[in-house]
Amino acid sequence: MKTWLRNNRGVLIFIVCLGLFRTAVADWNPVPTGSMRPTILEGDVVLVNRLAYDLKVPLTDFSLARLGEPQRGDIATFSSPKDGTRLIKRIVGLPGDTIEIRDNTLLVNGQPASYSNLDYVTEQPRPGVYVKATRVTEQVIGSRREVQFFSPAGPASSFGPVQVPNGEYFMMGDNRNNSEDSRYIGFVPRENLIGRAGRILVSADIKRDWSPRPERTFSRLNPE
Repeated sequence: MKTWLRNNRGVLIFIVCLGLFRTAVADWNPVPTGSMRPTILEGDVVLVNRLAYDLKVPLTDFSLARLGEPQRGDIATFSSPKDGTRLIKRIVGLPGDTIEIRDNTLLVNGQPASYSNLDYVTEQPRPGVYVKATRVTEQVIGSRREVQFFSPAGPASSFGPVQVPNGEYFMMGDNRNNSEDSRYIGFVPRENLIGRAGRILVSADIKRDWSPRPERTFSRLNPE
């Protein structure tokens, strides 16, 4: 055993350093679900900046220092307050914000979002199930992104109003009628935030034939 450890010391050191790097500095996360469509697709692997918000002790949620403040519109990875599952959603509400959804219109602090660039698509949320979807550009309080809604919208078309507590955030998926987010799991405490997603590293069509999607490789999220 000692001989094996000595012969493979370089590889073991590299593995340990890579693990520490991924838990403290930057990480890459494959996305298996469509809750962030059309911004992030199933099969995208996103690059996550773990130093965007906090410097944490590797392998823990203990923060050593605050490095930046989460912003409305950030795409962030976090641990679900419901069951600890790692999720990726968009920060829609900051501490103190009042969030409401009224007939699929998002309101932040009473200000309704504006919607433009209407487009119609067909989505496949589950194998063999096809639904009509509407895609629009949503803009509210300086934050803009493309979102989509299924038709019919279903029970998620209205929510709140609720006020975001201090030190917590309201997260939503861009695929508004197919996302388990703060409407279901509750507010997300800051200590649950892992990092901010900035780019797509690689992408493959995992819903069909696993073919690569080179047009998405290293593309920025929210380039505007």
